[in-house]
Amino acid sequence: MPKVSSVIVPYASYLRVYEPVAAFPEPERGHWARYARRPDRPSYQDELRRSLADLLPVPPVPVPVHESDDAFVTEVDGVVCVCPWRTRLRGWQALGELASGGRLPPAVLDAVLPPVVRRQSADDYERWRARNPDARPWIRTATWQVPLAWFVLVTDDEREYLTDADGPGSGAGDGPGDGEPGPGEGAPPVLRYRTPMVQARRRVARGLKALKESLGGGPLVEGLVDVGRWLEEFHPRSLVELDYGGLVHALPAEHLAADHSAADVAAGIAALRAGDSVAAGAVYARLVERWRVVRDRRSAN
Repeated sequence: MPKVSSVIVPYASYLRVYEPVAAFPEPERGHWARYARRPDRPSYQDELRRSLADLLPVPPVPVPVHESDDAFVTEVDGVVCVCPWRTRLRGWQALGELASGGRLPPAVLDAVLPPVVRRQSADDYERWRARNPDARPWIRTATWQVPLAWFVLVTDDEREYLTDADGPGSGAGDGPGDGEPGPGEGAPPVLRYRTPMVQARRRVARGLKALKESLGGGPLVEGLVDVGRWLEEFHPRSLVELDYGGLVHALPAEHLAADHSAADVAAGIAALRAGDSVAAGAVYARLVERWRVVRDRRSAN
Protein backbone atom coordinates (compact mmCIF):
# COMPACT_ATOMS: atom_id res chain seq x y z
CA MET A 1 0.00 0.00 0.00
CA PRO A 2 1.54 3.38 -0.97
CA LYS A 3 2.54 5.82 1.68
CA VAL A 4 0.36 8.89 1.25
CA SER A 5 1.57 11.10 4.06
CA SER A 6 4.02 11.39 6.92
CA VAL A 7 1.07 11.71 9.32
CA ILE A 8 -2.12 9.74 9.85
CA VAL A 9 -4.76 11.81 8.12
CA PRO A 10 -7.89 12.45 10.22
CA TYR A 11 -10.88 10.80 8.62
CA ALA A 12 -12.80 14.03 8.14
CA SER A 13 -14.72 15.72 5.34
CA TYR A 14 -14.85 19.47 4.78
CA LEU A 15 -17.26 22.13 3.55
CA ARG A 16 -15.33 25.23 2.56
CA VAL A 17 -16.16 28.70 1.28
CA TYR A 18 -13.68 30.62 -0.87
CA GLU A 19 -14.44 34.35 -0.79
CA PRO A 20 -13.13 36.96 -3.25
CA VAL A 21 -10.19 38.85 -1.81
CA ALA A 22 -12.10 42.09 -2.45
CA ALA A 23 -14.79 40.97 0.04
CA PHE A 24 -12.39 41.32 2.98
CA PRO A 25 -11.90 44.65 4.77
CA GLU A 26 -8.48 46.20 5.04
CA PRO A 27 -5.91 45.40 6.28
CA GLU A 28 -6.94 41.77 5.84
CA ARG A 29 -7.61 42.34 2.12
CA GLY A 30 -4.03 43.42 1.55
CA HIS A 31 -2.73 40.45 3.51
CA TRP A 32 -4.67 37.95 1.39
CA ALA A 33 -3.73 39.69 -1.86
CA ARG A 34 -0.05 39.34 -0.96
CA TYR A 35 -0.56 35.83 0.37
CA ALA A 36 -2.17 34.63 -2.87
CA ARG A 37 0.97 35.60 -4.78
CA ARG A 38 3.25 33.53 -2.55
CA PRO A 39 4.76 30.48 -4.27
CA ASP A 40 5.36 28.68 -0.96
CA ARG A 41 1.82 28.55 0.44
CA PRO A 42 1.32 25.68 2.93
CA SER A 43 -0.92 22.79 1.98
CA TYR A 44 -3.82 20.83 3.44
CA GLN A 45 -1.33 18.37 4.93
CA ASP A 46 0.66 21.19 6.56
CA GLU A 47 -2.41 22.33 8.48
CA LEU A 48 -2.99 18.80 9.72
CA ARG A 49 0.62 18.35 10.78
CA ARG A 50 0.56 21.57 12.78
CA SER A 51 -2.65 20.58 14.55
CA LEU A 52 -1.37 17.12 15.42
CA ALA A 53 1.95 18.51 16.65
CA ASP A 54 0.11 20.63 19.23
CA LEU A 55 -1.24 17.46 20.86
CA LEU A 56 2.24 16.10 21.63
CA PRO A 57 3.30 18.41 24.53
CA VAL A 58 2.31 17.65 28.12
CA PRO A 59 -0.16 19.12 28.81
CA PRO A 60 -1.43 19.20 25.20
CA VAL A 61 -2.30 22.41 23.38
CA PRO A 62 -5.88 21.77 22.16
CA VAL A 63 -6.21 25.18 20.52
CA PRO A 64 -3.41 27.21 18.91
CA VAL A 65 -2.21 30.18 20.94
CA HIS A 66 -2.38 32.44 17.88
CA GLU A 67 -4.81 32.47 14.99
CA SER A 68 -3.53 31.17 11.68
CA ASP A 69 -2.84 33.69 8.93
CA ASP A 70 -2.90 30.99 6.24
CA ALA A 71 -5.60 30.15 3.72
CA PHE A 72 -6.44 27.95 0.77
CA VAL A 73 -6.41 29.86 -2.52
CA THR A 74 -8.22 29.33 -5.81
CA GLU A 75 -9.38 31.39 -8.79
CA VAL A 76 -12.99 31.72 -9.92
CA ASP A 77 -13.59 33.30 -13.34
CA GLY A 78 -10.36 35.27 -13.03
CA VAL A 79 -11.12 36.40 -9.46
CA VAL A 80 -8.73 35.32 -6.70
CA CYS A 81 -10.63 33.76 -3.78
CA VAL A 82 -9.35 32.60 -0.41
CA CYS A 83 -10.60 30.27 2.29
CA PRO A 84 -8.94 31.30 5.58
CA TRP A 85 -7.99 28.41 7.83
CA ARG A 86 -9.05 30.11 11.09
CA THR A 87 -7.53 27.12 12.87
CA ARG A 88 -7.85 28.62 16.35
CA LEU A 89 -11.56 29.38 16.01
CA ARG A 90 -12.26 25.94 14.54
CA GLY A 91 -10.24 24.35 17.33
CA TRP A 92 -12.36 26.02 19.98
CA GLN A 93 -15.54 24.93 18.25
CA ALA A 94 -14.33 21.35 17.80
CA LEU A 95 -13.28 21.17 21.44
CA GLY A 96 -16.73 22.29 22.54
CA GLU A 97 -18.38 19.66 20.34
CA LEU A 98 -16.02 16.97 21.62
CA ALA A 99 -16.75 17.79 25.24
CA SER A 100 -20.53 18.01 24.82
CA GLY A 101 -21.16 15.39 22.17
CA GLY A 102 -20.28 12.27 24.11
CA ARG A 103 -17.96 11.05 21.36
CA LEU A 104 -15.41 9.78 23.89
CA PRO A 105 -15.96 8.10 27.27
CA PRO A 106 -15.26 10.60 30.08
CA ALA A 107 -12.17 8.71 31.26
CA VAL A 108 -10.68 8.69 27.76
CA LEU A 109 -11.50 12.36 27.20
CA ASP A 110 -9.87 13.30 30.52
CA ALA A 111 -6.76 11.34 29.62
CA VAL A 112 -6.44 12.95 26.20
CA LEU A 113 -7.45 16.46 27.26
CA PRO A 114 -7.39 16.97 31.06
CA PRO A 115 -10.34 18.92 32.52
CA VAL A 116 -8.12 21.85 33.50
CA VAL A 117 -6.96 22.20 29.88
CA ARG A 118 -10.54 22.11 28.59
CA ARG A 119 -11.74 24.66 31.16
CA GLN A 120 -8.92 27.06 30.29
CA SER A 121 -9.69 26.75 26.58
CA ALA A 122 -13.40 27.33 27.21
CA ASP A 123 -12.65 30.45 29.24
CA ASP A 124 -10.32 31.75 26.53
CA TYR A 125 -12.99 31.17 23.89
CA GLU A 126 -15.66 32.95 25.92
CA ARG A 127 -13.45 36.03 26.29
CA TRP A 128 -12.52 35.96 22.61
CA ARG A 129 -16.16 35.66 21.52
CA ALA A 130 -17.04 38.72 23.60
CA ARG A 131 -14.54 40.70 21.52
CA ASN A 132 -15.47 39.03 18.19
CA PRO A 133 -19.24 38.36 18.28
CA ASP A 134 -19.61 38.14 14.48
CA ALA A 135 -16.73 35.73 13.82
CA ARG A 136 -17.47 32.58 11.82
CA PRO A 137 -15.30 29.92 10.18
CA TRP A 138 -14.84 29.49 6.45
CA ILE A 139 -14.48 25.73 6.93
CA ARG A 140 -16.83 23.18 8.45
CA THR A 141 -15.63 19.70 9.38
CA ALA A 142 -17.38 16.37 9.88
CA THR A 143 -15.63 13.19 11.04
CA TRP A 144 -16.35 9.76 9.51
CA GLN A 145 -19.14 11.10 7.33
CA VAL A 146 -20.34 13.74 4.94
CA PRO A 147 -23.57 15.19 6.40
CA LEU A 148 -26.44 14.56 3.99
CA ALA A 149 -27.46 18.23 4.16
CA TRP A 150 -24.15 19.16 2.51
CA PHE A 151 -25.05 17.20 -0.61
CA VAL A 152 -28.09 19.41 -1.17
CA LEU A 153 -25.69 22.24 -2.08
CA VAL A 154 -24.14 20.44 -5.06
CA THR A 155 -25.05 18.30 -8.06
CA ASP A 156 -23.56 15.18 -9.58
CA ASP A 157 -22.38 17.22 -12.59
CA GLU A 158 -20.04 19.10 -10.21
CA ARG A 159 -18.47 15.92 -8.85
CA GLU A 160 -14.71 15.51 -9.34
CA TYR A 161 -13.16 12.12 -8.69
CA LEU A 162 -9.47 11.89 -9.54
CA THR A 163 -7.02 9.10 -8.88
CA ASP A 164 -3.33 8.59 -9.60
CA ALA A 165 -4.39 7.20 -12.96
CA ASP A 166 -5.41 10.73 -13.96
CA GLY A 167 -1.77 11.77 -13.68
CA PRO A 168 -0.08 14.85 -12.23
CA GLY A 169 -1.24 18.33 -13.11
CA SER A 170 -4.90 17.36 -13.30
CA GLY A 171 -5.94 20.26 -11.11
CA ALA A 172 -6.45 18.55 -7.78
CA GLY A 173 -4.02 17.22 -5.24
CA ASP A 174 -3.98 16.10 -1.64
CA GLY A 175 -5.88 19.16 -0.60
CA PRO A 176 -8.07 22.04 -1.72
CA GLY A 177 -7.24 25.10 -3.74
CA ASP A 178 -5.29 25.65 -6.93
CA GLY A 179 -1.55 25.37 -6.83
CA GLU A 180 -1.60 21.85 -5.40
CA PRO A 181 0.07 19.14 -7.47
CA GLY A 182 -2.29 16.78 -9.25
CA PRO A 183 -2.45 13.15 -8.21
CA GLY A 184 0.62 11.21 -9.21
CA GLU A 185 1.73 7.64 -8.76
CA GLY A 186 0.97 6.49 -5.22
CA ALA A 187 -1.00 9.65 -4.33
CA PRO A 188 -4.41 9.39 -2.65
CA PRO A 189 -7.52 10.04 -4.73
CA VAL A 190 -9.51 13.26 -4.57
CA LEU A 191 -13.29 13.35 -4.35
CA ARG A 192 -14.90 16.76 -4.19
CA TYR A 193 -17.66 19.01 -5.50
CA ARG A 194 -17.40 22.72 -6.29
CA THR A 195 -20.27 25.08 -6.99
CA PRO A 196 -20.93 28.85 -7.12
CA MET A 197 -22.40 30.32 -3.94
CA VAL A 198 -25.55 31.51 -5.75
CA GLN A 199 -26.28 27.96 -6.87
CA ALA A 200 -25.66 26.53 -3.41
CA ARG A 201 -28.07 29.02 -1.83
CA ARG A 202 -30.71 28.37 -4.47
CA ARG A 203 -30.52 24.62 -3.89
CA VAL A 204 -30.78 25.09 -0.13
CA ALA A 205 -33.97 27.14 -0.56
CA ARG A 206 -35.54 24.64 -2.96
CA GLY A 207 -34.50 21.67 -0.85
CA LEU A 208 -35.87 23.20 2.32
CA LYS A 209 -39.21 23.94 0.67
CA ALA A 210 -39.60 20.34 -0.50
CA LEU A 211 -38.45 18.83 2.79
CA LYS A 212 -40.61 21.05 4.99
CA GLU A 213 -43.70 20.46 2.88
CA SER A 214 -43.18 16.69 2.94
CA LEU A 215 -41.53 16.00 6.29
CA GLY A 216 -42.20 19.09 8.36
CA GLY A 217 -38.99 18.78 10.36
CA GLY A 218 -36.28 16.37 11.35
CA PRO A 219 -32.46 16.19 11.37
CA LEU A 220 -32.06 16.74 7.63
CA VAL A 221 -34.22 19.88 7.73
CA GLU A 222 -32.38 21.18 10.80
CA GLY A 223 -29.00 20.52 9.21
CA LEU A 224 -30.00 22.28 6.01
CA VAL A 225 -31.34 25.31 7.89
CA ASP A 226 -28.06 25.52 9.78
CA VAL A 227 -25.83 25.30 6.72
CA GLY A 228 -28.08 27.72 4.82
CA ARG A 229 -27.68 30.36 7.54
CA TRP A 230 -23.93 29.84 7.44
CA LEU A 231 -23.78 30.37 3.67
CA GLU A 232 -25.64 33.66 3.99
CA GLU A 233 -22.64 35.07 5.86
CA PHE A 234 -20.45 35.10 2.74
CA HIS A 235 -20.06 37.10 -0.45
CA PRO A 236 -22.45 36.00 -3.25
CA ARG A 237 -19.52 35.51 -5.66
CA SER A 238 -17.89 32.96 -3.38
CA LEU A 239 -17.16 29.34 -4.28
CA VAL A 240 -18.45 26.44 -2.17
CA GLU A 241 -16.41 23.24 -1.98
CA LEU A 242 -17.46 19.90 -0.52
CA ASP A 243 -14.33 17.79 -0.06
CA TYR A 244 -14.20 14.16 1.13
CA GLY A 245 -10.81 15.05 2.63
CA GLY A 246 -9.33 12.26 4.75
CA LEU A 247 -12.21 9.88 4.06
CA VAL A 248 -10.49 8.89 0.82
CA HIS A 249 -7.80 7.19 2.95
CA ALA A 250 -10.36 5.04 4.75
CA LEU A 251 -12.51 3.89 1.84
CA PRO A 252 -11.66 1.46 -0.98
CA ALA A 253 -11.46 2.79 -4.52
CA GLU A 254 -14.60 0.94 -5.61
CA HIS A 255 -16.60 2.60 -2.81
CA LEU A 256 -15.39 6.07 -3.82
CA ALA A 257 -15.99 5.47 -7.52
CA ALA A 258 -19.54 4.29 -6.88
CA ASP A 259 -20.39 7.07 -4.42
CA HIS A 260 -22.82 9.49 -6.08
CA SER A 261 -24.48 10.71 -2.90
CA ALA A 262 -25.29 14.14 -4.32
CA ALA A 263 -27.26 12.51 -7.14
CA ASP A 264 -29.09 10.30 -4.62
CA VAL A 265 -30.00 13.26 -2.40
CA ALA A 266 -31.28 15.17 -5.43
CA ALA A 267 -33.34 12.15 -6.49
CA GLY A 268 -34.81 11.83 -3.01
CA ILE A 269 -35.83 15.48 -2.91
CA ALA A 270 -37.31 15.24 -6.41
CA ALA A 271 -39.36 12.23 -5.30
CA LEU A 272 -40.68 14.14 -2.29
CA ARG A 273 -41.56 17.07 -4.53
CA ALA A 274 -43.49 14.67 -6.77
CA GLY A 275 -45.29 13.14 -3.79
CA ASP A 276 -43.61 9.74 -4.21
CA SER A 277 -42.78 8.87 -0.62
CA VAL A 278 -41.92 5.25 -1.52
CA ALA A 279 -39.17 6.28 -3.95
CA ALA A 280 -37.91 8.91 -1.50
CA GLY A 281 -37.77 6.32 1.28
CA ALA A 282 -35.79 3.92 -0.90
CA VAL A 283 -33.25 6.62 -1.71
CA TYR A 284 -32.92 7.58 1.94
CA ALA A 285 -32.41 3.96 2.98
CA ARG A 286 -29.65 3.60 0.38
CA LEU A 287 -27.90 6.72 1.66
CA VAL A 288 -28.19 5.67 5.30
CA GLU A 289 -26.69 2.27 4.55
CA ARG A 290 -23.83 3.74 2.50
CA TRP A 291 -22.78 6.11 5.26
CA ARG A 292 -23.40 3.55 8.03
CA VAL A 293 -20.71 1.42 6.41
CA VAL A 294 -18.34 4.40 6.54
CA ARG A 295 -19.08 5.22 10.18
CA ASP A 296 -18.65 1.57 11.17
CA ARG A 297 -15.00 1.82 10.13
CA ARG A 298 -14.45 4.20 13.05
CA SER A 299 -14.54 1.29 15.49
CA ALA A 300 -12.87 -1.30 13.22
CA ASN A 301 -9.39 -2.59 13.99
